[in-house]
Amino acid sequence: MSNSKVLITGSAGFIGSHLTELCVEEGYNVKAFIHYNSKNNRGWLEESKHIKEIEIISGDIRDYDFVYSAMKKCDVVFHLAALIGIPYSYISPQAYLKTNIEGTHNVLQAAKELETKNVLITSTSETYGTAQYVPINESHPMVGQSPYSATKIAADHLALSYYRSFNLPVKIVRPFNTYGPRQSARAIIPTIITQILSGQTSLKLGNLSPTRDLTFVKDTITGFVEIAKSDKLFGEITNIGMNHEISIGDLAKLIAELIKVEIKIVADEQRVRPPGSEVERLCCDNSKLLKYTNWKPKYDLRKGLSETIEWLRKNIHCYKPDIYNI
Repeated sequence: MSNSKVLITGSAGFIGSHLTELCVEEGYNVKAFIHYNSKNNRGWLEESKHIKEIEIISGDIRDYDFVYSAMKKCDVVFHLAALIGIPYSYISPQAYLKTNIEGTHNVLQAAKELETKNVLITSTSETYGTAQYVPINESHPMVGQSPYSATKIAADHLALSYYRSFNLPVKIVRPFNTYGPRQSARAIIPTIITQILSGQTSLKLGNLSPTRDLTFVKDTITGFVEIAKSDKLFGEITNIGMNHEISIGDLAKLIAELIKVEIKIVADEQRVRPPGSEVERLCCDNSKLLKYTNWKPKYDLRKGLSETIEWLRKNIHCYKPDIYNI
């Protein structure tokens, strides 16, 4: 990885922006691929202290010619660009097909043509569906319980097919639920925190019983970099997670405790997934990551939540807690 030219797709987003900054700090020559917009807005990179050290290009992951051009002379590609909102995938599945599957194909095909040395495809723990056993290792069956997760399963299998068919140096990075500063208001932790910080004590939430394995974003992105550095994970799926689960209900109580407020929870039907689509339980087996890399998480849940709360307190103006946005 020394002196590597690195391309990061989805670099203006939540995880992508943190990863972009980390790669700069690691000394890599970083090119940030962001979604084109007429205002030339660079998303979460807009205020980055590293902005002058990053080459930013604007385009569309669905455009093969642009993807090919962006990937020229790059040694490593971190592919994070995707549509990730599960509720919206019920409304517009085709948008997810085009971005998540076709976009991944464009990265893989360009990497094949350009002989890229190290291609990391971002997956998601949603590909496992509700846990059939815990902790969930990489051999767990994949079950598409939403159009979103189905497109990510397809993208993962497509990537592995390029490894097997063309010997493309592909690695699948499968994070469990990541949280932290800059996360979308669609996600459960910003939803809870911003409602509380805006003065609400009756929180509107969906299903409280599902469990999630939560990883602070700084630990997730170090996982990405450690997987990139490993020469033992080509053609492999590698989980990033904490091997710990907490229910949504208990998570809300913990956040309220950290902010030192009393809350009650009000069921909001529009926030509840269709019954067959709800992933009831996720808990990560991270033993492969620990075995084949030097990754060690630095944040437990309380520490990560505390840092997230303080960031959201300072940036509450970026959110609209009274509106549920799918």
